[in-house]
Amino acid sequence: MSTHAEPAREPRTQESDGRASGYSAGKTLPYPTELRRQFGRRRTQFAVGFLALLPVILAIAFAVGGSSADSDTGGLIELGTRGGVNFTVFALFMSVGFLLIVVVALFFGDSIASEASWSSLRYLLAIPVPRTRLLMQKALVSATLSLAAIVVLVVVSLALGTVLYGAEPLVTPFGDGLSYMDALGRLVIAVGYIAVNLLWVAGLAMLLSVLTDAPLGAVGGAVMTSILMQILDQITALGSLRNYLPGHYANSWIDALSPTISWNDMVVGSFSALAYAAVFGVAAWQRFSTKDITS
Repeated sequence: MSTHAEPAREPRTQESDGRASGYSAGKTLPYPTELRRQFGRRRTQFAVGFLALLPVILAIAFAVGGSSADSDTGGLIELGTRGGVNFTVFALFMSVGFLLIVVVALFFGDSIASEASWSSLRYLLAIPVPRTRLLMQKALVSATLSLAAIVVLVVVSLALGTVLYGAEPLVTPFGDGLSYMDALGRLVIAVGYIAVNLLWVAGLAMLLSVLTDAPLGAVGGAVMTSILMQILDQITALGSLRNYLPGHYANSWIDALSPTISWNDMVVGSFSALAYAAVFGVAAWQRFSTKDITS
């Protein structure tokens, strides 16, 4: 029989409000940890990788179909091969209406719903991670990944386009032009506006993510709503009512590329996107803060 007595365990101390000593709600679910976790997922790597591959696909399409292009039309395809900046603008034009919407909806719509589908959401809340902080951290990480995906598309397009077509001035379909360096500054403004304009999609996807346990439903719902808004925006019979549709000013980023920037539509579009994002975000927070988590 051993004569050594086991050392006494120190009892866990608690604060006056019942919390364990050392617990801090602000330190739960750290942003860097969640960012690394989400970036390591296959869906994130696939989405970012596809956006990086898209410029290569476009360049190959230009090379293969260049001989059959109608040079008299002065269309977007012809302009896309007039320098790296024009190539980047073409890639953005092809992506803004659908592909970037899908990427943003994927990151935000999958954020909460995926945890519920894995039955890990209630364990996160039992750590405990406050619900408001959980929603905020998920939104911040999703926003970071969305912005990173857009930047990857722009940087790869600009680098590849410059190598293939040269550092030529930006040429618009109206014959206006900007020097290569001036065009780079305008691209930064355009990309910033695109990111802001997509916030309404992010807010809607986050709202749907707290309403369902199926990530595909949240992502698909946001994408289908965006498509519906684009269809309604084409119905001229709606008149001025179209101005209030989310996404109506989605293509106003082109105004940043004119010799004299027209700010009006970009300011109105930014305000509209922020307003819709705020409404959807508050609705998501209210629903999630009172939701009975069963999965």
